[in-house]
This record gives sequence, C-alpha cells and structure tokens, in this order.
Amino acid sequence: MRLLSLFHRWVGGISGALLALLGLTGALLVWRDALTFVPHANGPVVPDAAALERVVATLAHSAQPIDRVTFAGDGFGLHQVVYANGSGAYLSQGGEVVTLWTSAWQRPELWLFDLHHRLLLGDVGETVNGIVGLIGLFFVVSGVILWWRMRARFRPRLWPAKMTPGAIVHHHRDLGIVTAPLLLLSLLTGVMMALPAIGQFVLSPLGENPRLRPPKVPVDHALATPALVPGVLRSAQDRFPGAEPRRLQWPKRPGTPITLRLRQSFEWTPNGRTFLYFDPATMTVIGAVDATTAGSHASAREKLYPLHAAKVGGLAWKVAMTLSGLALAMLGSLAVYGFWKTRSNMRASARRKRVAAAKV
Repeated sequence: MRLLSLFHRWVGGISGALLALLGLTGALLVWRDALTFVPHANGPVVPDAAALERVVATLAHSAQPIDRVTFAGDGFGLHQVVYANGSGAYLSQGGEVVTLWTSAWQRPELWLFDLHHRLLLGDVGETVNGIVGLIGLFFVVSGVILWWRMRARFRPRLWPAKMTPGAIVHHHRDLGIVTAPLLLLSLLTGVMMALPAIGQFVLSPLGENPRLRPPKVPVDHALATPALVPGVLRSAQDRFPGAEPRRLQWPKRPGTPITLRLRQSFEWTPNGRTFLYFDPATMTVIGAVDATTAGSHASAREKLYPLHAAKVGGLAWKVAMTLSGLALAMLGSLAVYGFWKTRSNMRASARRKRVAAAKV
C-alpha cells in the first residue's frame, strides 16, 4: 500500500497538470454552443428542407473549395462551413454569412476543442491524450483503494482547509472519492475514443466493430457537378425518411465519394452514424451505412461521445459532466502543487539540518 501511495503521488505530481488542462477545457466545452458568441448561434433550429437545399446549392457554387458543412442542429442555430484551406464560416439557416475566419485561432470554441481533443498537436496529441486518460483511470482506481484505509477521516470540502501539503492531501482524497464515478465515466469514454484499440477491447464482448470504408469511385470523377449537389438531400429523404441531414463532406482527393452524414431519431451522437455515399460526377448513390443494422458494438461505441460531451441527458447531465471536469482540474492542479510543495519543504528542511549540524 505504501508503494502504491508513493507511485500515485509521483505520477500525479508529473502528469497532474495535463489532467487539469483536460478537465478545465472539457468543462468549458460542455457549454460550447452557449459560449459561441455570434449572432443567431443560440436561435431555434427550424427544419426547412427547401432552405437547406438552397444553402447547399449556394455552397456548391462557391469559388472557395469546400471541405465540409455541418448543418444547424442539436441546439446550435448556424451552419458551419470548413473550406479546404482551413478557413471557415458560420451561415444563418437562410444561407447568409454571419462570420468568417481564416484560422481556427480566430474562433475560441474551435481552438479550445482542438486543445482538449488533440492538445494542438494533431493525431500525436490525440494519442497523448489517450495515454494521459489511462493515467487518470489509474488515479481513480488507486485513489479509491488508498481512500479506503483512511475512510474514517472522510471530511468532504470544496476547497482545502489550508494550502498546506497535508490539508491538500486530505482534500484531494475526499474530493476524489466523491467524484470518482463521474471521473471514471468521463475518463473511460475519452480513452476509448482517443485510443480505438482500447475501445475495441472494452467493447469486444459485443462483437466486432464494422469498419466504415467509403466505396471507391473512378478517379476522374473528382468534382461534383454543382447543380446536382442539392439532390443528395432528396436522395437521403427517400432512403432514410425522417433522418436529419447533419454533415455534407466533399471529396478530399480523387477516387473518394461525396459523403452525407445523417442522424436517425434513435441515435445519440449529434451528427449521427448513418451515411450515404455519392459518385461526385453523377450524384448517384453508391453506398450506404444504416445505423439500424450496425450491430451492438457500433451501437455502444456511438454513445461514447454523447456521454462524454453531455450531448444527452439534458441540463442535469451537462451539470454533472461540468462538475466532473472541474473536479479533475482541481485534483490535477492541486496534486501538482501539493507534491512539489512537499518536495520543496523537504529540501528546505534538509538544508536547515545541514546548516544546524555545521554550526555544531
């Protein structure tokens, strides 16, 4: 037990700052839509197939190559357009440009998401996040074990009684046990998304996860005929009546299709896990993924992000995941402070003893 306590403190003192960063950014991102301060962002989403077709038609004629457009929905009243060069725009549901940006750094909600998701380091950052999440899971489990032997001294507080190493340890231990269930859920879902191999292992009792591989198209069919692009919405309604169009993805390179992502009524993920693939030249449907036939593994995996980001459960779950993030931020930052403060006090004490011995 002593060795476990020592390991818990040392690893926490080193990695606690990253866990605190993930907790704080995660707590803010729970309220991302409400914190996106642009006109009409929090306006009502009005289902209007004709207006949506007009927006798609306008984008299809855009002089700037488009990467994707995510349609208004899930409580966010604007369409988000991302151009091939990394710039972007928010459009009203009527198609008017609300704001433009040339870099994600100009939009706080965008770089905050990238900081939380990838540490601003791309795919490498996502992997690092997954490893840090695994360390966080170790802290939750080992912390519960270490708390058990001291359970008689349980005194939960929102803040340490004093900013001394001992008081911080007591606060850390008691706050950790109170928030352990939420921390376990948020860390586990985050790890399973960041490290697919871990997710595959955890969900393996539910069977294999079908790999989504878009169908190939002839290489010379690289660009869509603008006038035909709006037809994807009509095709989607014919194929999946009642499904909500969520994202239209233009081909990234020759040989890849146009992808329309939809959300059916039973799906938790805001952008859904139902796909239609189109030949960019003829706009004919060349493939589909129906979430109703995806299997138990895919159905369970689809729920990871909504649980992690509080996209289900209403206000109560948003508050719960906000508290989880804030608790992780406090536990991580105070763990670093308390650990290095203790080390500093130990070194100062050793120096005083050496000075006293020299005088003798």
